Amino acid sequence: MLKYFLGNSPKWFKTIMIGFLIFNVFSYFVLGPAVTAWLFIGEFIFTLAMALKCYPLQSGGLLAIEILALNLTTPKNAYHEVDQNLEVVLLLVFMVAGIYFMKPLLMYIFSKVFTKIKSKMILSMLFVFLSAVLSAFLDALTVTAVLISVAVGFYGVYHKIHSMPASDFDQDGSLDRKELSGETLEQFRSFLRSLVMHGVVGTALGGVCTLVGEPQNLLIGERMGWDFIEFFIKMAPITLPVLAAGLLTTVVLEFTGWFGFGAKLPEVARRIIENYTDQEDANRSDKSKYGLIVQAISAILLILGLALHIAPVGFIGLALIIVQTAFMGITEEHQLGKAFEEALPFTALLVVFFVIVAMIHDQHLFTPIIDWALTLDPSKQPSMFYVANGVLSMISDNVFVATVYIGEVKQAFDNGAITREQFEKLAIAINTGTNLPSVATPNGQAAFLFLLTSSLAPLIGLSYGRMVKMALPYTIVLGGVGLLGIIYVL
Repeated sequence: MLKYFLGNSPKWFKTIMIGFLIFNVFSYFVLGPAVTAWLFIGEFIFTLAMALKCYPLQSGGLLAIEILALNLTTPKNAYHEVDQNLEVVLLLVFMVAGIYFMKPLLMYIFSKVFTKIKSKMILSMLFVFLSAVLSAFLDALTVTAVLISVAVGFYGVYHKIHSMPASDFDQDGSLDRKELSGETLEQFRSFLRSLVMHGVVGTALGGVCTLVGEPQNLLIGERMGWDFIEFFIKMAPITLPVLAAGLLTTVVLEFTGWFGFGAKLPEVARRIIENYTDQEDANRSDKSKYGLIVQAISAILLILGLALHIAPVGFIGLALIIVQTAFMGITEEHQLGKAFEEALPFTALLVVFFVIVAMIHDQHLFTPIIDWALTLDPSKQPSMFYVANGVLSMISDNVFVATVYIGEVKQAFDNGAITREQFEKLAIAINTGTNLPSVATPNGQAAFLFLLTSSLAPLIGLSYGRMVKMALPYTIVLGGVGLLGIIYVL
């Protein structure tokens, strides 16, 4: 059975998962439902931590099915959790797919920035800032996908020239083949690696600011009754100083070269990429130019729709799909299907989250912890929630952590245990706590995990350990400034 169970996952991981499934049944009948429920939480977090070995939908999904089989929660209650968070599901299904059709425009913007800016310092800051702005209005996963596409494209152009036969290479004598190997190639990889890491950190900086930046933001905003503008205003006293601190960190890292940053774009690589982008511009068809115009108009409409909150976010995403495809002539079903490939696996995983959350509610697992936390001085509660959420988000998934905590705090508010003002402060602490310290590891941020498991990572030598190392200064600065904001601003 191990040969086929969970595919190409390591044998030790498969053995552990089978052990979990068997031991949970024993625990339920011997130790009781409450203890078994806590075991399930630990096991589910383990599956999230092992996401690079096996996508959590399968391993975590088996645990969710067993939870339902052991009656630790019911399908009805799990469905109720999904129903309560339907707007988040619609966001993932339709908004990410809508942005898929906007990729040519986003790639065009990043490509121009990539080739026109000569200073690596300014380029890095622009990548952070553009990624932050785009993630605030779009989706961190989609922005990361664009960064990956741009970097893979430029690496492919470089590699194509580097691998050309001698008879086809350097026909005009402008390049020396030796320039493209050895240290130059490694420097080019290091340059792309640092630039992409700046970009994904930017998605976290922007993602924490708005209602649609991250899935848990919308979930929190729904529970609070905040629209797009109100959410931004509530978070701004914490998130805007963090954004400034993140940009300053980028400057320091590029200036010092610490933690693997600071590599410059080799001149020979710049010439190759500039020639490539010039050719792309020269060969761009009228249809492609028209498509860019449609996408730009759609982007403006998207921002207006989100800012004015004219409809649920998922509906705005669906409208974005319809408008873009209609005016760009994309009318065949198989052309539409590709747009949904990126978001649906994570959407399915989110539904599995809600089974775990339903179990937590039914078994009242977090109630004693939340009750204890709420006995603390009200002025200390937000910082405690921020730290607790931050630590858990480093090792688990921030959407899962936020879902659990905001649900329990909402229950406390409904029961009259806290005031509306305190509820808002705790919601801000939960949102910032799950978004900022979670950049520490790929386990916490879906965008980081997406980058690590992409085709780009092996090309530029981006391993798990290297990603953690490069994210460390940002983790310290973003997490620390966020905590100071929670303590002194709220």
